[in-house]
Amino acid sequence: MESHAEMSPTRVAAVKWEGGRVSTACEDLAAEEPLEVRVRGRAITVTMRTPGVAGGVDADGMSVEDAELAAGFLLTEGVIRSRRDVERIVPCGRNEMGNVLDVRLAPLVHVDFERLTRHVFAASSCGLCGKASIAQVRTCHAMVETEVRVRAEALMGMVGAMRERQGAFDRTGGLHAAGLFRADGTMIVVREDIGRHNAVDKVIGHALLGGIGLTDALLVVSGRASFEIVQKAAAARVGVVAAVSAPSSLAVEFAREMGQTLVGFLRPAELRMNVYTHERRVVMG
Repeated sequence: MESHAEMSPTRVAAVKWEGGRVSTACEDLAAEEPLEVRVRGRAITVTMRTPGVAGGVDADGMSVEDAELAAGFLLTEGVIRSRRDVERIVPCGRNEMGNVLDVRLAPLVHVDFERLTRHVFAASSCGLCGKASIAQVRTCHAMVETEVRVRAEALMGMVGAMRERQGAFDRTGGLHAAGLFRADGTMIVVREDIGRHNAVDKVIGHALLGGIGLTDALLVVSGRASFEIVQKAAAARVGVVAAVSAPSSLAVEFAREMGQTLVGFLRPAELRMNVYTHERRVVMG
């Protein structure tokens, strides 16, 4: 389990109306800055993300979370397949667009820059905009095969464990969280970001760069389970995805086709959840 340090929020002045009374105060807001990701020196995406410090900085002075985000993004987009594909991730300094980093890949890794430019760079807010259908994404990934099984009580406990690590959310109220866990409730990593897809890319990237296998892991997210969240889990070979809120219909359809267990409305306080697909992996009673 990795160490934890809170992100630095941005303080802004606000006029508050509360209980019919007006006052002024400084409020903490979640930081949002662009991150340009380059591969072999060529820009492939600019994504708005929360610059985090939970993972610290590396020897080059770069945020570990930015490196995790880039690695997770490249894995879920099918650019890389394993840790061996990444030689190094280095910062390129700052420009008027914000932070820039370059992912240096192993020489034998083929990159289809035309496909990335067409499907990713023009619409990088979710990582999947522009892909025509489930069928198109399905061709990139085999079905997820895992023997993992989790007790309903353990799954409930993961929500509370993740919530305890949402220090930035406590201060700003404006961030999503994603967490990777083992079936017994052991936490692998939790990350926060203003974009739910970025939070997922961060935890996946953390596992990739750390050589952590995820075939027996579970992904828990603080918000809803959308198509892109389930797709990213499939790319990382995660067989169980659980969300505090609702899934989309497309997420359910995709999870069913990919062999993933999808849980929604995971509410420990209410002792309830809905299991939409492949319920055999959730042990109830």
